[in-house]
This record gives sequence, structure tokens and C-alpha cells, in this order.
Amino acid sequence: MDLRTRISAALKAAMKDREANRLGTLRLINAAIKDRDIAARTGDTEEGVSETELLAILARMVKQRQESARAYEEGGRLDLAERERAEIAVIEEYLPRQLTADEVDEAIGTAIVETEANSIRDMGRVMAQLKARYAGRMDFAAVGPMVRQRLS
Repeated sequence: MDLRTRISAALKAAMKDREANRLGTLRLINAAIKDRDIAARTGDTEEGVSETELLAILARMVKQRQESARAYEEGGRLDLAERERAEIAVIEEYLPRQLTADEVDEAIGTAIVETEANSIRDMGRVMAQLKARYAGRMDFAAVGPMVRQRLS
């Protein structure tokens, strides 16, 4: 079952079960996906965004909520921080399992070998390959410095 179908089914189930918090988060996910679909439409093409793009949207949503939760904690608003964490939990149900540190290290090594990268100038190719293969499965903000270190 593809990601859109899973989210739609979960949305219907949350409505039936009257799970207000889960329903709100699923509606936010749906809205973000529809916004991206509309932005991606060109001419008479009715196709939506790819599965990889959907994973990137979800990963971005998680990152935004993590930053918000951290800000709420610093501001002493633990109730709002907890709500953000609850939304993160719902969103993460639709993301693939995150790679461990060892798996990330191995993936970087493989990408460097396959792209025949040997200097910092090749970093873009390595990152592009990692993003294509591991979208939603690793934090690319953390991976960038690791790739840069390996190539310098």
C-alpha cells in the first residue's frame, strides 16, 4: 500500500475512532501533501508528487515540530512541547526506519565509492545519491558535514 493510501485510511480510521489529536495531525499531513501536489502540477498533468517527495515532506514536518518542541521547552511551555511530540509520533509512523550511525557511515562510504568522489568538489554528487537512496531515512543536515569530512 502506498503512502497516500495509508494516510487516507488512517485519516478515516481516526475519524471513526474520534481521535481528535491524531486526526488533526493527519489532516496537517494531507494538507501539506496537497499543497505540494498543487505546486508540482504543470500544464495538464494531474500527477502528484513522488513517494520520495512525500517522505521529504514528512521529514520536514518532523524537523519543524522538533524545533518547536525545543523552543516551547525553553520557554517553559511543556504542554505545547508535549503536543508537538505527539504530532511527531504520528508523523513518524509513516516514515521508514531511520538508519543507525553505523549504517549512515556505511552508506556514505558506498556513495563515495560509487560516485568515484575524491575531493570536496564531488560532494554534491555524493549527497544527491544519498538523497535518492535514503530519502526520509537519514538526517541530511547531519550527513553533510560527515561527507565533507570524508572528502577533505
